[in-house]
Amino acid sequence: MKTWDVAVVGAGCFGAWTALSLRRKGLSVLLVDKYGPASARASSGGESRIIRMGYGPDELYTRMSLRSLGAWQRLGAEARESIFHATGVLWLARTADRYTADTLATLARVGVPHEGLDARSIRARYPQFVLDDDASGIFEPEGGALMARRAVHALVREAVQAGAEYRSADVVPPGARGRVAAVRTGDGAAIAAGTFVFACGPWLPKMFPDLLGARIFPTRQEVFFFGPPPGDERFAAPQMPAWIDFGAEIYGLPDLESRGFKLAPDRHGEPIDPDTDERLASPASVERVRAFLGRRFPALASAPLVETRVCQYENTSNGDFLIDRHPDAENVWFVGGGSGHGFKHGPAVGEYVAERLTGGGTPEPRFGLATKQAVKKRTVF
Repeated sequence: MKTWDVAVVGAGCFGAWTALSLRRKGLSVLLVDKYGPASARASSGGESRIIRMGYGPDELYTRMSLRSLGAWQRLGAEARESIFHATGVLWLARTADRYTADTLATLARVGVPHEGLDARSIRARYPQFVLDDDASGIFEPEGGALMARRAVHALVREAVQAGAEYRSADVVPPGARGRVAAVRTGDGAAIAAGTFVFACGPWLPKMFPDLLGARIFPTRQEVFFFGPPPGDERFAAPQMPAWIDFGAEIYGLPDLESRGFKLAPDRHGEPIDPDTDERLASPASVERVRAFLGRRFPALASAPLVETRVCQYENTSNGDFLIDRHPDAENVWFVGGGSGHGFKHGPAVGEYVAERLTGGGTPEPRFGLATKQAVKKRTVF
């Protein structure tokens, strides 16, 4: 039986970037997923994700996102895939919001191009928005949209072309303590490796219920696509940016590749089982989103709802990622806790994990298991 240097369980954004980063360091890598890369059940399986650099005072994530943006763009060029749409990202701030002021300061300190905008400036640039007179915002011209599912598929292909192996299998959680020599799959086969990385998103608390069952909270997140009027390009890029309305806790993306104008609430939804729950949006959610659409974008008030999706966040107690060693199994690592904002950071996460597994890099205390609590107190947005 072959023994791999590293077996990565989970072929979503974090797992696939980890596999590619490890392979680039010369390690033999097996990437495993039970439903397939960016499946319909996966957090990485949606149509699109926003990539922006603003994180309030949180320079850690600003720098990770900035690093990741270049890596995503390089992946698109290497894979010859349309992965990134440079739509820009517009923040709509809450009134008298300290978080926005901190974001402006952090973006300036790190050197991220940006503009602070008042309501008049936003209306002049994007008349599709209806705003209060005291509204303000931030525009990041280099941000935009990542085509999530397509990007993950391209990433897995790149990892395989670099020498990694991909396998479809349902991995059984390891029960051993100390050093794990091999894990079993649902059909009884064994996978032997020097190190095991579990990057399986909302499945982490199911795989390790005693340790993570009360520390990672998968929540149901509904996504809606509305059809703009025929011939109306005001809601497509470049006329419409990706945007985030912090006061309403909702975000959206322009009509990309004729899929529809995307809206999604960012507040945490109900608990979800990623294996068994059906993915149908509730009528009450449709009604709430339509009400917001009519207020913020009146030209779309009667737009048809052309598609809905249900994915999930896998939230840690405060929104920081979980990247740490299993406390009782010396060669088992956790990589997860994307918490609704993780996709954009995939390249930086992969690089960080590869460094940690090969004896380099500086541990980031905020990613440690010890910082993950059994209470929900979100601080990262």
